[in-house]
Amino acid sequence: MASEPRFLTLTDVADVLNISTSQAYALVRNKELAAIKIGGRGQWRVERDKLEDYIQRMYAETSEFIASHPFPGDDASADAPNGDERVERN
Repeated sequence: MASEPRFLTLTDVADVLNISTSQAYALVRNKELAAIKIGGRGQWRVERDKLEDYIQRMYAETSEFIASHPFPGDDASADAPNGDERVERN
């Protein structure tokens, strides 16, 4: 059984995050996602653990955002089936 590679290409990162390669490149260039540039052609590589750290950080930031920006009507829709409140029209 082969182990997973330690380093991922930006294409691999894009596949994992379901984003474009250019968006993955922007994450690296904006220092949101740690990466290294290797080889004579300067190819970017992201360590698998760094990608997992980034994903966990985004979960935490998303939770903080949701907590500080409640969705309008959350209280009313909590009692409705499947969180979907139905309004009758005359």
